Amino acid sequence: MAEHRMGSVRTVPRRAPEPAVEVLRDFGSPPPSAQRRRPSLLVPVLVGAGVTVALGVYGRTHTPTGIAVNVAGFSSPLTVKVWLGSGAAFFAVIQLLSALSMWGRLGGFSPSWAGSAHRWSGRVAFLLTVPVAVHCLYALGFADYDTRTLAHSLLGCFFFGAFTTKMLALPKRGLAGWVLPVIGGAVFVALIGVFLTSSVWYFTTFGFQL
Repeated sequence: MAEHRMGSVRTVPRRAPEPAVEVLRDFGSPPPSAQRRRPSLLVPVLVGAGVTVALGVYGRTHTPTGIAVNVAGFSSPLTVKVWLGSGAAFFAVIQLLSALSMWGRLGGFSPSWAGSAHRWSGRVAFLLTVPVAVHCLYALGFADYDTRTLAHSLLGCFFFGAFTTKMLALPKRGLAGWVLPVIGGAVFVALIGVFLTSSVWYFTTFGFQL
């Protein structure tokens, strides 16, 4: 535009229009309060913690009976326990390897049956731990007379609590990508810890026997 002042003409530069890109971008994205919130893990964690504590309290207050589970072909209930625990640890390793395969962590080895192997190995591993837990809690109770037995008792209770948390978290959609691997890893570590403090100790102390 031009401005006249005392017979002279001065040119005033025209201001460029404000860019509307940022305004449109702001209107195009929802406000933070409208974004979807991730599901809460409070209930699964609390229930899992409750299971852990309940098993520990029962094992501590229950009077051990000495015998809970026996299977024909085994020399004693203790050998049943250590062999079932070994089987559970074996299938837990299969589940871990199948999970790594599903996530592409085995160098591209990801067969179509990895998902089925992951689910069924986990189911079998858990089913094998049930009679072991019954034997430990009902026949032996919560033992703490040395470091090994204390670690075994704590890990056993923690395993079932972590497993409960995992099962309650699985149906939830929108979880952060690290949640299930961390919970599943805790379940795996607890089970392997139980295996090391029971089956491995037994085999290295008394040898392999049925």
